[in-house]
Amino acid sequence: MINIDTLNVATEMSPSGFLDGQLLLAMPGMPDERFSRAVIYVCAHSPEGAMGLIINQPAPNIEFPALLEQLEITPKSIRLPASAEHFPVLRGGPVETGRGFVLHSSDFFIDRSTLPIDEGICLTATIDILRAIANGEGPRQAVLALGYAGWGAGQLESEMHENGWLHCPPDPDLVFDGRFDTKYDRALRKIGIDPAMLSTEAGHA
Repeated sequence: MINIDTLNVATEMSPSGFLDGQLLLAMPGMPDERFSRAVIYVCAHSPEGAMGLIINQPAPNIEFPALLEQLEITPKSIRLPASAEHFPVLRGGPVETGRGFVLHSSDFFIDRSTLPIDEGICLTATIDILRAIANGEGPRQAVLALGYAGWGAGQLESEMHENGWLHCPPDPDLVFDGRFDTKYDRALRKIGIDPAMLSTEAGHA
């Protein structure tokens, strides 16, 4: 059973220099295959660690309507809005893969449940947002991620120092569009990098 629980991350503004609301792009030499060519939206980053969602890896063999039935949100016989029928379900990361997180545009907000991350993008991790989506009353743009990527204190900084990740500012089209197979290359081009020119051997500063 998938559990959709309230996300327990700090809602305070992070100090300047942290990567909340940024995209992480895995370098070609990434040793962990789970993050090969991953594009990760960073939801929280502080001295205590970081948490983000992979936004370019569809969850295999999981359809949103079937997930709603499993959670007993909608019966099998109900006809869903077209937006819910084809709602994207992603593999958000290897941690707590039975937990769901909805990354969405800021036109939808649930008091004490929705976490604003940056201008225009929020995170909600309660079942109420799935009910709203099923009823055609959800956010204009959204994806559901199962699981997340997490780093302990200083871990992400260390991996970036070792050239494991690049980072760039996001835009809603890149975060929410369904062209998952090209999202990594498009994110690289956003920061002026030709994907064909990236070496699989990371250099060191």
